[in-house]
Amino acid sequence: MTPMTLTLRVLAHLLSYPDAGLREHLPEFRAALAEEKALSAGRTAELDALLNRLSGSRALLAEEVYVETFDRGRGTALHLFEHVHGDSRDRGQAMVDLLKTYEQAGLCMSPGELPDHLTVLLEYASTQPPAQAQAFLREITHILQLIFNALLKRQSTYASVLAAILDLAGEMAQVVKLPDELALDDSWEEPPAFSGCSIRGQSSPGQPQPIVVMKPRSSSTTEQRPQGASS
Repeated sequence: MTPMTLTLRVLAHLLSYPDAGLREHLPEFRAALAEEKALSAGRTAELDALLNRLSGSRALLAEEVYVETFDRGRGTALHLFEHVHGDSRDRGQAMVDLLKTYEQAGLCMSPGELPDHLTVLLEYASTQPPAQAQAFLREITHILQLIFNALLKRQSTYASVLAAILDLAGEMAQVVKLPDELALDDSWEEPPAFSGCSIRGQSSPGQPQPIVVMKPRSSSTTEQRPQGASS
């Protein structure tokens, strides 16, 4: 099987924040892709286009595009467990399990990094033999397809990176129709105070909803106070 260590690391860097330090190494990324030849000529040409855009753009513009692409919507989020578990408690346990996998491979996390970020998973995959790396990537292809299509919908050149990862996993990037995506700020929006409840999650929006009336507490019930509280 074709080695893919360098290519996986390049793809991880291309999905990282394009600060000045990263942009200095763009020529090295191009050379590594050409040296390893783990991707087809067509896919490499797509990545070359992204490298050209990153090197030719003003620094602030490249950084702004990155933030707008990956931090302004859940469909393009690079934290993979967000696509699977959302904010449920299952995400925490999945994080713990993934950390154990990294520790067994001798991979140390940088401060502030979360284990489910795609760049971290790619770094881990790059430490594995090609067959194991491909098998690992195949386990997350269903999420990679979603992110690829969300980027494609935005006409983002970053879609080529997701397509390249799918190639290395032995899967073909497939175009599917995605539902309209709420902006991240909208998905967290709370209903205005004293303006009624949000209809999200109601079984019959716009219809009368049942109200549960709580019985008043009996006057004979004594309210317990924390020890030390004054009466």
